[in-house]
Amino acid sequence: MTTHHVTAVNDSTPPRRVLLVHAHPDDESLTTGGTIARYAAEGAEVTVVTCTLGEEGEVIGESWAGLVADEADQLGGYRILELTAALGRLGVSSPLFLGGAGRWRDSGMAGTPAARNPRAFVNADADEVVEALVRVIRERRPQVVVCYDPQGGYGHPDHIRVHDVVTAAVESAASDAGAGAPWDVAKLYWTVTEETSLAAGLECITEFQASWRLPEPGELPCVPDSEVTTTVDVREHLAAKVAAFEAHATQVTVSPSGTEYALSNDIVQPILVDEHYVLVRGTLGDVAADGRERDLFSGL
Repeated sequence: MTTHHVTAVNDSTPPRRVLLVHAHPDDESLTTGGTIARYAAEGAEVTVVTCTLGEEGEVIGESWAGLVADEADQLGGYRILELTAALGRLGVSSPLFLGGAGRWRDSGMAGTPAARNPRAFVNADADEVVEALVRVIRERRPQVVVCYDPQGGYGHPDHIRVHDVVTAAVESAASDAGAGAPWDVAKLYWTVTEETSLAAGLECITEFQASWRLPEPGELPCVPDSEVTTTVDVREHLAAKVAAFEAHATQVTVSPSGTEYALSNDIVQPILVDEHYVLVRGTLGDVAADGRERDLFSGL
């Protein structure tokens, strides 16, 4: 009798895992929505961490205006609903709040009474916040982490705090066990807006509702093209990105064409088909002719 030996094939390639850390509900969609949708559709394990409930946000329209901080102060709870819907449209099952939902409060803008609230995210104990994120990193073991640049994009104190916390947590998670540990993040990116893409998008906006206005020069945050290391094409996932914008109806209004939007400040902005990043930890992977990566996981 002939015995046939079967050799098992062991696919040791780990699943791709990305962690995106944001300050408030809607930030994930506005800055990284297409990226989330793309990697979720490609089968990556996508985790979105939100650090506050966005309690201090302004509300567009009258339907939910009474929820704001100076009235019923129930906006944060409602924005959990909006975030859950937005993430679902992007392909992520549920929100994950740093420290648990409601642990830290939206700080509002610098100099406002909200920023003096002891529960405000900017006033949280630094060690506690960093350790909370380290626990997430150890549990989810992302190869790639995304946060804001040192200016927090447009300068919101919570965005700046997210940058500081993520930077510290990534370093702490790695130093605890050394390079190569399961929670040693391979690549850390900042989400940014490329100057040329923003300008080109604004040039395409020719019609918009009467209450909106175009931005003044320099009014919208962007970075010089030379700083961008990575461009993620999200054209195939634009419908999901727009749908996520629409889920945040208290904060965002999308034009009927689905090509531009405005926040409560009524400044019209383009919905970009490329999302841009700056690699600040790790090594660039394969690059195109322009010297940029096209994939956050490139080289891993």
